[in-house]
Amino acid sequence: MRPILECNRLTKKYGSFFALSDLNLSLERGQIVGLLGPNGSGKTTLIKLANGLLVPTDGHIMINGLAPGTATKKIVSYLPDRSYFSDNMKVKDIVAYYSDFYKNFSTERASGMLGTLEIDRNIRFSALSKGTKEKVQLVLVMSRDADLYILDEPIGGVDPAARDYILRTILTNYNENATVLISTHLISDIENVLDRVIFLQNGRLALNETVDEIRTKYGKSVDALFREVFKC
Repeated sequence: MRPILECNRLTKKYGSFFALSDLNLSLERGQIVGLLGPNGSGKTTLIKLANGLLVPTDGHIMINGLAPGTATKKIVSYLPDRSYFSDNMKVKDIVAYYSDFYKNFSTERASGMLGTLEIDRNIRFSALSKGTKEKVQLVLVMSRDADLYILDEPIGGVDPAARDYILRTILTNYNENATVLISTHLISDIENVLDRVIFLQNGRLALNETVDEIRTKYGKSVDALFREVFKC
């Protein structure tokens, strides 16, 4: 089975600035991967390229062997780092929208998660707190039977208890042949669910290893190694 995501000399340039430079990367199926790096390291650019929101300056990025586009949107479930729904929509309307738009969306799964979170399906999106909006968006993203889940800061605006629920939701709602790519600054909060981590630095790959390899080779947690590499 071919990798779910492949980058070959992937480069994205803005004027004279290289957001990504000659990035070579391959992600296999069936793992949860942390995409880590300081601000300006290229994480958001990589995510946008994978979702077809940007076009490479040079090199290639492939999703299941295909260039990002209409076909890959069917198998990629993407959670951006900001709200993207109309405030006038009710939660139930958003669920219905996703159900109509994505054939691989499970209304039953979404309803179950919303019920567990005690989120009123009849409430308007504008009436939800920032944290609850993020929960709703995550529920929608994880209710799809996708091959690749790309989550940009999924726990950034929620309280610690909600973070635990969100991480459990991620763990229990993707199949064994899918891959979850999580970009976050809250490394210590998600480290225990990660199988592999990728460090980006100045648009280049600084590290790509499993969590077990890091602990064995460096004798450190992922969070501690990150702080050492990036001096933070």
